[in-house]
Amino acid sequence: MPNQDERLFAALIFVVSFFTVFIGPLIIWLLKKEDSTYVDYYGKEYFNFFISYGVYTLISTMLMLVLIGFITIWIVGVLYFIFSIVAAIKAYEGTIYKIPFVFRLIR
Repeated sequence: MPNQDERLFAALIFVVSFFTVFIGPLIIWLLKKEDSTYVDYYGKEYFNFFISYGVYTLISTMLMLVLIGFITIWIVGVLYFIFSIVAAIKAYEGTIYKIPFVFRLIR
């Protein structure tokens, strides 16, 4: 079980992402990844999540030409918000959580 500080920093990666989508999580991950494999796991998970949902947003934007994208962009946004909250809670609880629909490019 990870200690309190590891759980806090892992959860902060997701909480900070609501305010600074890229820079805040990147700073936390880069500062703590050498000290904790738990924070390293959640840092990688966040950036895989960020890349995946960025791709989904790009696809939804292109689909706006055929009007279905106006619906899918909302779905992607709501899922990003919900999965960020769930991942922060799971990280703080000390459990390993794999976010659904994520391409795991960073290993």
